Amino acid sequence: MTRKDIFIDNNIAKNFSNPLDPEYKQLIKWLIEFNSNPKKYDDNAHLVVSQKLIAEYYRTMGHAASGNNIAVIINLLTQQGRLNRISNEQIKEFKQKYFTNKVKRKLMSNSEDREHIPVVGTGQ
Repeated sequence: MTRKDIFIDNNIAKNFSNPLDPEYKQLIKWLIEFNSNPKKYDDNAHLVVSQKLIAEYYRTMGHAASGNNIAVIINLLTQQGRLNRISNEQIKEFKQKYFTNKVKRKLMSNSEDREHIPVVGTGQ
């Protein structure tokens, strides 16, 4: 079994407070559901985040009161040991190793999103 790590960008997480799309509802359900059986633990969703991403989540969620907002989900995943935090040091190391000038020239994402690439790459 391998862990089911997922990275959720802020443009998706901001919609958790009032999900209208059934796909959002399924994603939230998958994140929230938890099987405590040690043999099934790795089948649970594990959210990969960085401090910068968490700050983005909180900055854009405003005063969302829904039980499905990303702050509630992060708290739940933290309590269950399913939050995979990538440190600033890990991000720095990843960028030093993989962000060559050749790679940087080929990146098409905006500069803010480029900061999240190491989170996805390191979270494997």
